[in-house]
Amino acid sequence: MSLPSAGVDADISGDVRLSDILAALSHALDLTEGQPPGHCVRATFIGMHVGRVMGLETRALWELYYTIMLKDLGCSSNAARICALYLSDDIGFKRDFKTVSDSLPKVLGFVFSHTGLNTGLAERFRAVLNVLQNGGAIVDDLIQTRCQRGAEIAARLRFPPAVCTAIHALDEHWNGKGRPDHLAGPAIPLYARIALLAQVADVFHTAAGPAAALAEIRGRIGTWFDPEIVASFESAAAAPGFWELLGSDAVEAAVLALEPAQSAIVVDESYLDDIAQAFAQVIDAKSPFTSGHSERVAVYADMVAAELGLDARRRRWLRRAALLHDVGKLGVSNAILDKNGKLDDDEWHAMRGHALLSETILARVPAFQDMARIGGGHHERLDGRGYPRGLEAADIALETRIVSVADVFDALTADRPYRKAMPLDKALTIMRADLGTAFDPICFAALERALAVIEGDLARAA
Repeated sequence: MSLPSAGVDADISGDVRLSDILAALSHALDLTEGQPPGHCVRATFIGMHVGRVMGLETRALWELYYTIMLKDLGCSSNAARICALYLSDDIGFKRDFKTVSDSLPKVLGFVFSHTGLNTGLAERFRAVLNVLQNGGAIVDDLIQTRCQRGAEIAARLRFPPAVCTAIHALDEHWNGKGRPDHLAGPAIPLYARIALLAQVADVFHTAAGPAAALAEIRGRIGTWFDPEIVASFESAAAAPGFWELLGSDAVEAAVLALEPAQSAIVVDESYLDDIAQAFAQVIDAKSPFTSGHSERVAVYADMVAAELGLDARRRRWLRRAALLHDVGKLGVSNAILDKNGKLDDDEWHAMRGHALLSETILARVPAFQDMARIGGGHHERLDGRGYPRGLEAADIALETRIVSVADVFDALTADRPYRKAMPLDKALTIMRADLGTAFDPICFAALERALAVIEGDLARAA
């Protein structure tokens, strides 16, 4: 039986730029922060112009570039906890929280307007009271989790300590009242000081225009922001065309052109593997019920591919695709992902949307465009009853069929909000009933053979 293939690209070593890949994947970070697409890219535009006005050297500009581009690497790690503590949609919560200053009335107003709005009165009252009584400790914990996780993933992406340290310090304030370590003044890494200002400037500019951004930055001089950096920002913003380019569709190309040359970075096959694995960790951190999911799907998909005789290059490509197949879930609220019960129609529509989000994000990465088909198609069925496009068997490539089998097998054999993990035999029995309609029989048989080999090895070892 001949199956359609995704058409794996040839070896791409040396043909891709790091900025192309990470700028595209930063759109996934924008999703989970509730920001309009391109937030990290636009913040990088702002921060790089500030750094240039300050006279930073090439190496420092390169480190600043990736500090800002990847500032939200840890953003998915506290999403579930935000939902649990505030009984709120984590994406909307994060979006709106970025507009809140240190003013007590504004903080209180935010708590009351974002806590437990869709719950009963008693439950909402308990949640609000908990936040008001323990707010400092709660925010400390949420930001520490995010900052620590972001720094760890940056290190896995091979960035130097200066970048990782700055990502960890993103939420520090000039007056020492920030988090996670309450650093003050020059003790805050320079890149972190610039990144925070760039973040706030983009949030307010996108929402209300240049005047609002300038007013907000000036209003936080000496509290949130280093006065010298504010002065450099004002100088950069006064340049002709600054705001027009920032608000245009051409800003991403402009940001890619701003990346300082760094000859030591070679985006080879090994580095692409590391990038895929690092972003899989960002994806899986979104929910406690998806911890390790992407990595397990990659393992199962590779087992199936080996049984089917795919060559080493194709298997390596497939592992990356499996690691990134669920990147669109970063745009789905944890109120939906972690719901202990049946989803309503709106929630189900949002959940199903993650496949197209995955495809859209991956298609932005030149090196990952073929993988985008797997991200968009891993919930399609051979009988045409899948989503998002209702593709039929002839239009579903072998690699997508492999990932679909691996994805469902892991989903059945792992804990979910609404049930415990199923025993292996029960999971296989459920899948077997859908062979030829949902799942490819050849891929499923390969999975069974691979699992039987493992079972035999374990028995012999015992």
